Amino acid sequence: MNISELFTGAPDKNGRLSKEIKVYEFLNSAGISFSGLDHDSADTMEICRVIEEKLEADICKNLFLCNAQATSFYLLLMPGKKAFKTKFLSKQINSSRLSFGSAENMEKYLDITPGSVSVMGLLNDSENKVKLLIDKDLLSLPYIGVHPCINTSTIKIATKDLTDILLPAMGREYTVVDLPDPEKLLQE
Repeated sequence: MNISELFTGAPDKNGRLSKEIKVYEFLNSAGISFSGLDHDSADTMEICRVIEEKLEADICKNLFLCNAQATSFYLLLMPGKKAFKTKFLSKQINSSRLSFGSAENMEKYLDITPGSVSVMGLLNDSENKVKLLIDKDLLSLPYIGVHPCINTSTIKIATKDLTDILLPAMGREYTVVDLPDPEKLLQE
């Protein structure tokens, strides 16, 4: 796997997509410190683990979800090492039959393709159609790694900067959810 040297702040714009550059510019304008890496496509959590080690931050698992009618959309942020079971989330947000949202809706609302889902995609949701859900365990992490709307880069930001600076600067609120780890439930 090819991984670049760590960069601090916005990297050179050459060869980068406009949606990625938009993320870096937004972070800079909000006064948020960040560092990052360029790498081969990070499309599995196993590859993400290698990136986590070099970045020294847990990569956030980002799930784009919708209700059965595809009328309500959610972006769930949770620790990457935690398994996800829909039934635990459905009850907490009063939405039955949650499923993964389509690639078409992901692109329509977040301007992101599968594999690149990230909280940074909310920059592109000008109508606030996607509700943000954050697992409480993620909030206890000092830093998280997220894609800047493309899965060939990962940036590290302080979780506190996400909740206290980034989301308010986006005009976004979030709901804290408490998802049990199904692996731990099996052990009890």
